[in-house]
Amino acid sequence: MEPIMVISVLGGLILLLLFSGAPFKPLRMVGQAAVKLLIGALLLFFLNAAGSRYGIHVPINFATSAVSGFLGIPGLVALAAIQKWVI
Repeated sequence: MEPIMVISVLGGLILLLLFSGAPFKPLRMVGQAAVKLLIGALLLFFLNAAGSRYGIHVPINFATSAVSGFLGIPGLVALAAIQKWVI
């Protein structure tokens, strides 16, 4: 299956869950976690786009998306600081 099709289907399912609501609490929690992971990946994408002129590049994977998605801006700043000064 093509990556664009997979991303489109997953995005559609996430939007469907956001608008209709999940009938079961565990399914609702999984939907919220998926949305946070997606938001984390978007934050990392924008960080990489803006930080390219400063030499900041944080790879976008499950772990970094989870940190930036669940912790928000402080998690994103922490990832950038770790990337810049530690690694």
